[in-house]
Amino acid sequence: MPDVLPDLSSGAQQSHLLSMLSDSGARRVLRAPSPDLGIAEHLPFPFFAMVGQVEMRTALLLSVINPAVGGVLLIGPRGTGKTTCVRSLTDLLPYIEVSTCPEGCLPDDLDDGGDSAMCEECRRKLAAGEPISRLEPVKLVELPLNARLDDVVGGVNERIAIQQNRVRLELGILARADQNLLYIDEVNLLDDVIADAILDASAQGSYTVRRGAMSGTYRSRFVLIGSMNPEEGRLRPQIMDRFGLRVPVQGLVDRQERYEVYQRVRRYQLNRRRFLAEWAVFSASAREEVILARELLKETVLSEQAIEIGLALVQGLGIDSHRAEYAMFEAARAHAAADGRDVADLRDIRAVAPMALRQRRSQFMVDFFARQFDEDAAIFSQIDTLTSTAEKDAAEK
Repeated sequence: MPDVLPDLSSGAQQSHLLSMLSDSGARRVLRAPSPDLGIAEHLPFPFFAMVGQVEMRTALLLSVINPAVGGVLLIGPRGTGKTTCVRSLTDLLPYIEVSTCPEGCLPDDLDDGGDSAMCEECRRKLAAGEPISRLEPVKLVELPLNARLDDVVGGVNERIAIQQNRVRLELGILARADQNLLYIDEVNLLDDVIADAILDASAQGSYTVRRGAMSGTYRSRFVLIGSMNPEEGRLRPQIMDRFGLRVPVQGLVDRQERYEVYQRVRRYQLNRRRFLAEWAVFSASAREEVILARELLKETVLSEQAIEIGLALVQGLGIDSHRAEYAMFEAARAHAAADGRDVADLRDIRAVAPMALRQRRSQFMVDFFARQFDEDAAIFSQIDTLTSTAEKDAAEK
């Protein structure tokens, strides 16, 4: 683009108005540096700068230490810090081994399934001593509410199909969330088809995409974190049962705590870098503690008393789902590891039991089984009556 504006920097005296016009018009655009395309830095609110909400932060921390907990569901009104707290987890996330292969191959595949579990390119690289994976920090992958099914599970890359005239399967959000955290805000508003796909992938740890003659199987071992406002609708029982821990999130009631929230958010908004620097020591120390807890978790066991009390608790509450014990015991192990102990005892059961067991009892199922019991009793009563009549008739003959 030629500079067609007259040079007003020399010669006749330039008026202030012309100076303003010249500097704000095409000449200024021409000498401006290239834009950064609007790519913003990721500067989340520090996890330990959150005020109060101890149970919510504990549940999220346990899910990071032990993904086997089964994820976390946060339930509460708007503006109580649910999304902010989830996004702040990025400060604490450890490093994991991530595949550099589009098919998701890892070195462990060679040990687990032999050559058949690995693509040809990765077999060649391993034979040549080349790496097929790298260390990356665990990421928080967010699922937008307007996501299509192909965005979630993957599908044909339309750009490559048009430009290169070849069909290629593109990884979906579930595959990119493998070994990471998958966060679904307003999970109760999720489309049923997408919710079913997520449930199946979460349960199996992998899923298969088929598009015509092409197919691909991808890992989906993620920690599912959801948040919802119950005023906007209920969550399907199938999805509710997939979350290991459930936390009701209310607004703070203490005036000083609410004022502290205001002060911290204001400082964060005024200068995010400075605010993050104030909490950098806490964040770095916490990340190290998370890494140590994850290592200690491998050796952490449940005490006999914890097992007995836990099983009796689930039975006494009349909970049918076997995920209750699993979530509670895995959360108890993570709680002990976070405390630097390799034995989870009654203290840990007491700390995690409400999060793991609340909202698992179903009055509908209680009534359903009660009706079945009454129906079975009527059936057996009828059998006894018919048997007695038949025996009496046989005796008379």
